[in-house]
Amino acid sequence: MIGALTLLLVFQLAGEVLARAFDLPVPGPVIGMALLFAALLARKGPGDELRTTANGLLQHLSLLFVPAGTGVMLHFQRLSDEWLPLVVALVASTFLSIGLSALLLSLLARRAGRKGERP
Repeated sequence: MIGALTLLLVFQLAGEVLARAFDLPVPGPVIGMALLFAALLARKGPGDELRTTANGLLQHLSLLFVPAGTGVMLHFQRLSDEWLPLVVALVASTFLSIGLSALLLSLLARRAGRKGERP
């Protein structure tokens, strides 16, 4: 488990270094996650230790949202001042996500249907 956690933190650190070195507008952990994804694609998937550690973290994912919730409450006044743009962005992004997911599902279903028809 220590090795897998170290691997996850190393990729997060690499993302932070890249984000700060190149002054990118993307958060370092997101870049690190993309790097980890690329590494996992190259390795043809995660090893057993990484899979077990990731499943353990996912089981306790709700605990990772406590600091974010606390941070939101610290900025409650700003949220009340700017509620309309936040609600519009939330609703628009939700509909956009649903629409793009449906479009992608439709595309993949058609593609899978064509592959299933071949002998």
